[in-house]
Amino acid sequence: MEPTGPPPPVEHSPIYQSLVGAGPRLRPLRQVHARMVVSGLHRSRSLLTKLLTLVIKTGPSGGAAAAYAGLLLHSVPNPDGFLFNSLIRVSSRSGDPLAALRLYRHMRQATLARCNYTFTSAVKACADLAALPTGREIHCHLLLDGLAGDVYVQTALVALYGKCGDLPAARAVFDGMPRRSLVTWNAMIAAYEQNGLAGEAVVVFRAMQADAAVEPDGATMVSLLAACAHLGDLRLGQWASSYIATKHLPVGAALAGALVSMYARCGCVDEAREVFDGLRRPNVVAWTAMISGYGMHGRGAEAVALFRMMSRRGPRPNTVTFVAVLAACAHAGLVVDGREAFESMQRDYGLLPREEHLVCMVDMLGRAGHLEEAFRFVRTAAAPPVAGAAMWTALVGACKLHRRFELGVEAAERLVAMESENAGNYVLLSNLCAMAGRTEAVEAARGEMARRGLRKVAGYSAVEVGGTAHVFRMGERRHPQAAEIYRFLEELEGRMREVGYSPETATVMHEVEEEEREIALRHHSEKLAVAFGIMSTAGGTAVRVVKNLRICGDCHAAVKLMSAVARREIIVRDKHRFHHFQGGSCSCGDFW
Repeated sequence: MEPTGPPPPVEHSPIYQSLVGAGPRLRPLRQVHARMVVSGLHRSRSLLTKLLTLVIKTGPSGGAAAAYAGLLLHSVPNPDGFLFNSLIRVSSRSGDPLAALRLYRHMRQATLARCNYTFTSAVKACADLAALPTGREIHCHLLLDGLAGDVYVQTALVALYGKCGDLPAARAVFDGMPRRSLVTWNAMIAAYEQNGLAGEAVVVFRAMQADAAVEPDGATMVSLLAACAHLGDLRLGQWASSYIATKHLPVGAALAGALVSMYARCGCVDEAREVFDGLRRPNVVAWTAMISGYGMHGRGAEAVALFRMMSRRGPRPNTVTFVAVLAACAHAGLVVDGREAFESMQRDYGLLPREEHLVCMVDMLGRAGHLEEAFRFVRTAAAPPVAGAAMWTALVGACKLHRRFELGVEAAERLVAMESENAGNYVLLSNLCAMAGRTEAVEAARGEMARRGLRKVAGYSAVEVGGTAHVFRMGERRHPQAAEIYRFLEELEGRMREVGYSPETATVMHEVEEEEREIALRHHSEKLAVAFGIMSTAGGTAVRVVKNLRICGDCHAAVKLMSAVARREIIVRDKHRFHHFQGGSCSCGDFW
């Protein structure tokens, strides 16, 4: 007599086990599908769902897998919302956002009911593609479906708007949430940090700390450390490092790279190396961060040595690694090493030079005084217009450094022609014309800048004293100790003149008298910040200053002498690198 009762679950069938064994591999899955057809099981919803899920996992859309998945989906009798939700989620998580959105649109056309899982996956797909218009469209759909209040959907929206740079929209969703997960806080912090608003990222982190319902995790620390690196906030960065150790957070690839980068970009390159050496198996991000850190501090030989070590026994260098190596060579005058790295990039690793690599090469050749070779490189390099502009900018800086003013004017004029709406280009041109003694050209450049309504970026310098950041701009008078700062700076400059300081007034406006030019230089933001740092801290304490622009030649010469007469170490991080001033000299060797 035949056994009675319900058939065994499909999960126990040989066909299902064959699907599991095939895994996300297209050819074996086709073979199992053929067996399903032969055995008459090709109409089984459970088996087709499993087969579809595995096919989608095989790879990104656009190829045979996508076409095959489409055929399979049409063979499912009366597909329901559960099937579509499963497939959309799998597509989104498997790195195939296009397939996820295609399935989402198919689901809408079929007028199937959607849920929070549908929208969370669809919004994530939009974020992965940076598809802001589509994301806004889906946001409207979920509002109509009454799911705008779901915490998972809201978190996905914050991440979408943050990745696409629409911070007001991200903040509006964030502020409208009645409760926030840890993930939501991380998305908002990352949104600010990744869009260059490090200060706002720290503000949101502080608010997160006040929320007793959540606790920062490794992802929080990655964004926080990146913000600290951008701001040069060593104190907060050290707190984050201590928090990671105290909470025993796993130091994965992203967190390791963030720690190394934070210490390096906050002026503590030796501490960065300690973190790096403590990693069991540093990945390419950590290696690159450490090489970049050495380069930023003018320690080019150590950067090159670490790169060679990486080439022997580390992970395979990527394009970002080569940017770090070339920049380190440029800042240290290591032309031979830089040329070798540039050739190795293509010869040994098959990596094609991108904009950043070409700019680094021009910068390296120009800084080292090989101006004719740098000019030839710019003229012959196959680069998009934006790279061409960046290369000419590097060349202008080199001409200014080596006092080849007429050549610099030619380069600056080309730059202005390429980017006529960039205020900084007119400033470069007017400065070089001033140095070349071409007064009429100075007036013409400034007049064109005024006619176009362009204004140069305002410079500022920040110094931390007693746990508070003090920000100075040129001629700062709003600081509560302004009068005392100016008196102390005047005293410092008197002592500096005794050992040979003479203001470099060539680039200051030529329509004012020489005495007024000296006053303008004396009141530059970095001098005010350094003076305040020295007068407000105990002897022997290092003064750390962060500046948003490149330090000017006069301030560089002045701070060197300040370090000598005040007997202090002064560390200045400008737009491009660190300068460690001590005993009247700078770590850059006047090569910046």
